[in-house]
Amino acid sequence: MKYNPVELILKKRDGYALAETEISFFIREYLAGKIPEYQVSALLMCFFFQGAMPVEISALTRSYIESGKTLSFPDDLPVADKHSTGGVGDKLSLMLAPIAAALGLYVPMISGRGLGHTGGTLDKLEAIPGFNTQYSMEDFKDLVLKHGYALVGQSPQMVPADKMIYALRDVTATVESPALITASIMSKKIAEGAKYLVIDLKIGSGAFMPTLSRAKELAEHLIATGESFGQKVKVLFSNMNSPLGSAVGNALETIEAIEYLKGNYLPDTYEITTALVADMLLMAGFAADFAAAEKLIQGAVESGKALSKFAEIIEAQGGNPRVIEDYSLFDTAKYEVPIIAEKNGFIQAIDSRAIGYALVRIKAGRMKTSDILDYSAGAKLPFKIGDKIMAGEELGRVYCNKESEGKEVARLIQSAYAIAELPPKKEPLLY
Repeated sequence: MKYNPVELILKKRDGYALAETEISFFIREYLAGKIPEYQVSALLMCFFFQGAMPVEISALTRSYIESGKTLSFPDDLPVADKHSTGGVGDKLSLMLAPIAAALGLYVPMISGRGLGHTGGTLDKLEAIPGFNTQYSMEDFKDLVLKHGYALVGQSPQMVPADKMIYALRDVTATVESPALITASIMSKKIAEGAKYLVIDLKIGSGAFMPTLSRAKELAEHLIATGESFGQKVKVLFSNMNSPLGSAVGNALETIEAIEYLKGNYLPDTYEITTALVADMLLMAGFAADFAAAEKLIQGAVESGKALSKFAEIIEAQGGNPRVIEDYSLFDTAKYEVPIIAEKNGFIQAIDSRAIGYALVRIKAGRMKTSDILDYSAGAKLPFKIGDKIMAGEELGRVYCNKESEGKEVARLIQSAYAIAELPPKKEPLLY
């Protein structure tokens, strides 16, 4: 059925819900080049301001999925995945996927690249020499079936509508719309064939969702949309007011993930990784309760099975598995610039977003998709909110290949830490 795009924009602008056939028409005609970008941008802004009903979000998600090809796995396979809404120092996928696969789950993990203040899993993986993240959907499926998991980028064949519309959202200030975020996330996770999905929804200074109330709205959309497609979804709310772990930057974060798989845990990455994998195991019926799941997870790491799984997928995807034992095979920065605390006290707050943007200056991240990364660049930031520090002590170190730029980044990161005489109220890592 044909509709007038202007009438659909007017309808949504005035607060009325669009029917599934109307949304399907709009997306289909846009992909066919019959509806111009300016009209799609107008509709996106209507969704941003008016919100969306669950049926509209499901319809939008379905339109994205039907714009391309989908994967399906045998019904008896426990196919599970995890999605993160993005943060600073978030290398959890690199630990989570091999642990889950070592325990018998099948994980078809389609990941993204970093943009702005947040890092991307694909960039961290590509810091490993030779690691290939671009596969056809058929080859991706073969990797998952053979190795239990794979870590790849989105295929042009999968939900192409989402890719086109995300590019518009990025330049029309509509990225933060809960309805549009939901359709974007869930279309990929449903199209890849995952039956169980756990979502790490980050909240705080380094996240896209600044408050718990905003995050809960998004969580409700994600769960309802998954259920409408027969997918079980669990959402965890995690604190992104401090960078995760101590490393921020592609090679540095990958090395930290390898250390984790060797059993050298950091408290925050351990707590969140364990919670996420435990939920995957519980949803798939692999464990009766959290304690049993945690025991399985610890066993996968302590036995070396998870590390072996990581080495296996590195080799399978064209990378050099010797990086697991020889970190010199990663790109190494020429300079290390200390970040010095200026006064005594307790760390009251950390502007994680400012840290992410500061590191873009040394090419640890990118501001536009065409930017070239320096895989060796980044920072090590071991201090968290509530930690005590003395004037003259190192808050951390910047790793860079131009010393003058590194000094400027160190100054910016130092200013991202608020230090006061009294300790702050303790915040939970998981809400």
